[in-house]
Amino acid sequence: MDPKQIMVAKAKLFQSHAPLPDIEKRLRELSPPLRERIKPGSRIAIAVGSRGIRNIDKIVKGLVDILKELDARPFIVPAMGSHGGGTGAGQARILSEYGISEQTMDVPILSSMEVRQVGAVSGPVSFPVYMDAHAHDADGTIVINRIKAHTDFHGTHESGIVKMLVIGLGKHKQAALMHDYGADGLRDFIPLAARVVLETGKILGALAIIEDGHENTAEIEFATRENFFAVDAALLLRSKELMAKLPFDAIDALIVEQMGKDLSGSGMDTNVIGRMRIKGQPDTAPDCGRIAVLDLTEASHGNAVGVGLADITTRRLADKIDWHITNMNTLTSGFLQRGFLPIVAEDEMQAIDLATGNKHTAEGLKLARIRDTLHLNEVYLTEALLTELLAKGKGEQIGGFEPMKF
Repeated sequence: MDPKQIMVAKAKLFQSHAPLPDIEKRLRELSPPLRERIKPGSRIAIAVGSRGIRNIDKIVKGLVDILKELDARPFIVPAMGSHGGGTGAGQARILSEYGISEQTMDVPILSSMEVRQVGAVSGPVSFPVYMDAHAHDADGTIVINRIKAHTDFHGTHESGIVKMLVIGLGKHKQAALMHDYGADGLRDFIPLAARVVLETGKILGALAIIEDGHENTAEIEFATRENFFAVDAALLLRSKELMAKLPFDAIDALIVEQMGKDLSGSGMDTNVIGRMRIKGQPDTAPDCGRIAVLDLTEASHGNAVGVGLADITTRRLADKIDWHITNMNTLTSGFLQRGFLPIVAEDEMQAIDLATGNKHTAEGLKLARIRDTLHLNEVYLTEALLTELLAKGKGEQIGGFEPMKF
């Protein structure tokens, strides 16, 4: 189908909207448990990950200020597995891009890939458990992470503070070890390893964050060692209620303008595109016939892990891929198909032409064009999908039909 003949209209999707009115005030409300646990002069590690969490710089700085008021000596450690090319310098650079640096936070950032073994999981499956060396040597560690649906598996604990104790604080060594067990292993064994970390007594607690469908900070809770798992599980359920979605059962062609590690751990959020590409893990709605991804964010620094979730991409994206970083991240995850390069179109128009194919008419084509899988408030839809959206009451039309722009 000639892409120039495809008519689309802008539509607003009705996503959840529940922004936290005052982040600093909320952090102050959560500080009493810290006051009970922090001794003057103690060195406290603040573990921060690599996800693009809204207001992460404000949240980290707010915690730093509270700890200083308690006469503690806070410092920051990256807790991000193999991200940043699997190097200390690379992980510190990722933090700086989120506004978290020694200058902005006024505390040291200690970034290395060195770990200490803190115990082991024993049973039918046995493996060692590691922890970032700087965090291990501190008087206590506080983890900060967003809780949301995982892009590789679904369970009681997915992407959140429980996972952060293991895949994040365990650095590349733990991340590679855990991913060797596959998606089911991640689901089943991460909680076991997290309990080992908690039993060391080195974790003071965690700031758990969830966001609404507009990426606003919606809730922040402080989890103690005693209720760590309960907070993680409860906020995961709440996060799934709030998460942004594409409210369709089936899409013939999904056009994703950009992907990247700063947008999702898998480049494109599998919970949005409905596609896992992991053996044994079922796909969900929407059922996308073909997915074309057009570009890679600059903040990804060439890390195109997840590009294999698409069927078609562009020469522009392919030329931006740093295969060393992408392959390292893909091999660490163990989900190799996600690192495969899709069919490469020479430009955006050809990519959309290949995505739409020849079996659809212009009138019946169900095509959606989105900025990326994180920003789903405004999308472009063909008439067939727009009619479905309005019938479901899941959005509204905010523009007239016009030829797709390239």
